[in-house]
Amino acid sequence: MAVALSTLVEEADRYLGAGKIPDYCPNGLQVEGRPQVLRIVSGVTASQALIDAAIEAGADLILVHHGYFWKGENPCVVGMKQRRLKALLKHDISVLAYHLPLDLHPEVGNNVQLARQLEITVEGPLDPADSKVVGLVGSLAEPVTPRDFARRVWEVMGREPLLVEGNEMIRRVGWCTGGGQGYIDQAVAAGVDLFISGEASEQTFHSARENGISFIAAGHHATERYGVQALGDYLARRFALEHLFIDCPNPI
Repeated sequence: MAVALSTLVEEADRYLGAGKIPDYCPNGLQVEGRPQVLRIVSGVTASQALIDAAIEAGADLILVHHGYFWKGENPCVVGMKQRRLKALLKHDISVLAYHLPLDLHPEVGNNVQLARQLEITVEGPLDPADSKVVGLVGSLAEPVTPRDFARRVWEVMGREPLLVEGNEMIRRVGWCTGGGQGYIDQAVAAGVDLFISGEASEQTFHSARENGISFIAAGHHATERYGVQALGDYLARRFALEHLFIDCPNPI
């Protein structure tokens, strides 16, 4: 049975606590489509490829982590933005997007979900003194070598990660999905043997080497596939809806 769009959005906002978390974009309903929702298509980014796939799948709503209207972007509806919005409005499809609320959530959040995929036991925030730091710290059941853990990441995520190999066995892990490589200093302060993020910056290599820890860049897209799937599954169960995750591959 279909559910009212307003009801679904209200529940997603409540569940994620979206209104309490400052962000770089509007969280929640970004594009309003038809008033009733039966089928949700989720994906990492509201790209043209995902929109086209959602249209083909008969979606009423697209649920994403990376939506639209970021601070500092050109607000004019031209070019790529015009084509995306035109397709959504033509087919009466809504876009529901959650950025930091989906990174931070303790059940369906990207960071918690990545830990479950990689069999890391969550112990707490990466920096307990700074709530703005989006990341977690945890431990492994058994110590492993950096190469063995990188192999685990490869097997789980289906892509070869970038590894900066340290000398220590991996017992404690810090991580932040997506573009969280800048938190490596907090990871060092937390006493981890390995820091994981999606991306890497030039200086990340030197920070890892000179501080004696291992570092893995597993891909921005790849590390943020799991939160939106978990949120989509939650909403589908809550309202007895259809949910389909569509992965539009991205090597970054």
